[in-house]
Amino acid sequence: METHRAHCLILPYPVQGHINPMLQFAKRLQHEGVKVTFATTKFLFETVGEVSASISVETISDGYDEGANGIAMEIYFPRFQKVGSETLTELVLKLQDSGRPVDCIIYDAFLPWCLDVAKDLGVRAGVFFTQSCAVNNIYNHVHKGLLKLPLEESGVDIPGLPPLLASDLPSFVSNPGLYPASTQMFVHDQIENFEEADWIFFNTFYGLEEEVIHWMAKILPVKTIGPTIPSMYLEKRLEDDKQYGLNLFKPMTNACMSWLNERSINSVVYVSFGSLAKLEVKQMEELAWGLRASSYHFLWVVRESESKKLPKDFVKETFGKGLIISWGPQLDVLAHKSIGCFITHCGWNSTLEALSLGVPMIAMPQWTDQSTNAKFVNDIWKMGIKAQPDENGIVRRDVIGQCISIVMEGEIGQEIRKNAKKWKDLARQALEEGGSSDENTKDFVSKLIQS
Repeated sequence: METHRAHCLILPYPVQGHINPMLQFAKRLQHEGVKVTFATTKFLFETVGEVSASISVETISDGYDEGANGIAMEIYFPRFQKVGSETLTELVLKLQDSGRPVDCIIYDAFLPWCLDVAKDLGVRAGVFFTQSCAVNNIYNHVHKGLLKLPLEESGVDIPGLPPLLASDLPSFVSNPGLYPASTQMFVHDQIENFEEADWIFFNTFYGLEEEVIHWMAKILPVKTIGPTIPSMYLEKRLEDDKQYGLNLFKPMTNACMSWLNERSINSVVYVSFGSLAKLEVKQMEELAWGLRASSYHFLWVVRESESKKLPKDFVKETFGKGLIISWGPQLDVLAHKSIGCFITHCGWNSTLEALSLGVPMIAMPQWTDQSTNAKFVNDIWKMGIKAQPDENGIVRRDVIGQCISIVMEGEIGQEIRKNAKKWKDLARQALEEGGSSDENTKDFVSKLIQS
């Protein structure tokens, strides 16, 4: 009979940018001796099939087993809460009846009702945030009424954070009226009861956000467990862990890597705005002509749903200089010697990946937490620059060209590359040499097993 091991049920919000960090954490917990069950929605599981070869997977329902595409957030979330609570409870009881009782539920902060399920079942719970500590500290201050909306001042001071302009804040804080449903979800719902969780996990590492983590850890059970990048790109402790394990888009890996292999060191500008961001047609045009006018090759990820926004004949006219793909293996791309910089929306996953692999960034934030991440990239970590938009919110082609030149050339570029290497080394050390991230994971595991 198998000796009882601590058993964690891990439940992410069912989009790629939330699943992959939690799946990586699941792999690391399993490596430390914890039994892991990864739960996802029936629709997502049937869509992608196997989530990970090494992790046990079960399903719950979000109430939309045929897919929720096009369903408004204000309709989707209440339905997910009702049906998800019922089916998550059924899953935990099923595992218990089969001799695999759950000791802890680690749930995505977007699913705060999981804490109520855990309490009802007498199971401990940890909330997992896929945003930075800095961003969650901002949301917490707004939720508690310590930062009033709409903002009355052009700048704000929040404990643990550098002085911030309104434009540096997440869009749900700087412009709450633009996205009322999203503002409610991000700023209030996910923060509502997070202090009641047994553990609060952040996909970051201590050296990266030292001041704000130190401030939050005084009052909350904070654990930094990142960067949740596949192990073979960092400390190489988990053998064969080179992929996240899930891709909702099919990467054009062979075409992409073959093309990069033919380019010289630091000669390519990599451009990607993630799996969700949608650029305006005018912004796509300005970016296209800025890339064409630069003296560097470019690799640009343009999702199929966005491709119609490209200027007419742009692909044909830039053949040889650039490669446009519908999706790519981002970690392999960022780790490639030909990549000189990364034009990014500064989503937290992309930011952490570039930082962990030492790639300088040109920040073009679009919405949500991306402006805050861009502020840190530019002013705090100093491993990139922010491309400034005009009065209409468009980053013009000449600005894009100037940013590429600054990052790829000259003294400022050298300093940025030096800082990028420093953060790459610190990210690896956080997992390799007993840094705070690895210690926090081990500490959590030991407490779980002892209980």
